[in-house]
Amino acid sequence: MKNQLILLLGVLALGSCSTPKEEASKPKRPNILFIMSDDHAYQAISAYGSELLQTPNIDRLADEGMLFTNACVSNSICAPSRATILTGKHTHINGKIDNLMPFDTTQVTFPQIFQANGYQTAMFGKLHFGNNPKGVDDFMILPGQGYYLNPDFNTPEGDTTIMGYVTDVITDLTLDWLKEDRDEDKPFMMMYMHKAPHRPWWPRADKFAEFTQKQFPEPETLFDDYSNRGTAAKTAEMNLLTHMMYSHDSKIRPELLEEMGDKASPKVEEFENGFYGPYGRATAEQKAQYDPILDKINADFEQNWPNMTEEEKMRWKYQRYMQDYLGCISSVDDNVGRVLDYLDESGLAENTIVVYTSDQGFYLGDHGWFDKRFIYNESFKTPLMVRWPEKIKAGVVENEMVQNLDFAQTLLEAAGINSPSDMQGESLMPLLAGNKEQWDRDAVYYHYYEYPSVHMVKRHYGIVTKEYKLAHFYYDIDEWELYDRLNDPNEMNNVYDDPAYAEVVAELKDKLTELRAKYKDSPELDSIFIEKYKNMQIEKGNDFW
Repeated sequence: MKNQLILLLGVLALGSCSTPKEEASKPKRPNILFIMSDDHAYQAISAYGSELLQTPNIDRLADEGMLFTNACVSNSICAPSRATILTGKHTHINGKIDNLMPFDTTQVTFPQIFQANGYQTAMFGKLHFGNNPKGVDDFMILPGQGYYLNPDFNTPEGDTTIMGYVTDVITDLTLDWLKEDRDEDKPFMMMYMHKAPHRPWWPRADKFAEFTQKQFPEPETLFDDYSNRGTAAKTAEMNLLTHMMYSHDSKIRPELLEEMGDKASPKVEEFENGFYGPYGRATAEQKAQYDPILDKINADFEQNWPNMTEEEKMRWKYQRYMQDYLGCISSVDDNVGRVLDYLDESGLAENTIVVYTSDQGFYLGDHGWFDKRFIYNESFKTPLMVRWPEKIKAGVVENEMVQNLDFAQTLLEAAGINSPSDMQGESLMPLLAGNKEQWDRDAVYYHYYEYPSVHMVKRHYGIVTKEYKLAHFYYDIDEWELYDRLNDPNEMNNVYDDPAYAEVVAELKDKLTELRAKYKDSPELDSIFIEKYKNMQIEKGNDFW
């Protein structure tokens, strides 16, 4: 234990061994504001060409910095993605392969390294695993998923509840810290992390009223039948019509569902307390704002749903989904604007690196789905924008393959801090600085583990380049899929067995084997994780999600 402590202190001290004279000659270190939302699809950001809504404040970061069009994650599910971001390591290394397995708390996180190198650190919002983030001086984090209305927070002083809408509250905490608790003699590294737009998508009451009046364009793959895909797409339980819940998701009151009986079909299994859990957080005053809108939604459902065709029901659920999901994002955008405005007004903007990203992408009716998990584009790709006026040219669009695995090393290098040698990503600084010739990555590695579980997306790993995507689905099936990303951007046709792609398959399989070895992943490790997962199912009675 003593030796482990000495090693940890040595790692944390990397980059900090300088004389006073050397410190005085160094340029001023940048502040860092890391903004992350939860399940924010790139399709719902106007900087990415979204036709669903305008996000003018988030777009400011793209207009004034760099927008990445091929940013992606290494495991598209909440807690594992966050663990990868914090550690700079794939989930099979940091231990957080799914939302169930514990995070390896011996792992060093990048906030610890910033703290050890003289940065003041803070975190406000959603972490999603653990209640005591390491290396963070000041924090107020949501326990687990947290609530949209009047959220609870874990703090160093204990638990507390703050009245209000969660997106506003998290922003208030962030701004209060910047204005009142920031040490002006130190650079800061702050993580400003939204719950929204995570399911169950409860917009603030005014946004709820506004967005339920809107109709949104449908994705061209809304009625996908998966005819040219494998077993995994055909058996996933993420379909809007057959798996999206009436009460939890579409805000239909349980009493009405019970009253309608078979008229509310198809039957969908509901979460216990799926409606009244979130709604029950509201005060009487807040309920008075929500109830007229809920009444209108429920009246429409009662009157029209029984007479709809299956296609009409799918469209109705899609619109309800988008109204709530996009209403949540509109609040995120407003609040990001509040923080960016403060940076401008306070003079902090020029020397502050601002990152905007999400823990992963999300399906917005694409392929008829909601949720994430797959290596397919809508869940695999994630928004990423970086602004740093002193270093990054404004309005640059970058299409290189980058990953959430890279964030820790990027921020550390930007601050002049050496990264631990066991981090597995690559610093994005060459791209951010316009030195693209120094970037040589041509492929990224992906591995999803949480199966069998909610949404029933099968285990798979794969390799993705700008041109192709090769995935192996395993455990209770053994199937390969190949997609031509340039000629089939919606990934509608698995061409793995097409003789014309035989050479591509062979090359990608060789490269995939190399990446598995590079990142210390293997079939043996797959088997170990499967056994651990089975044991956890037995311990938890097969009902743990």
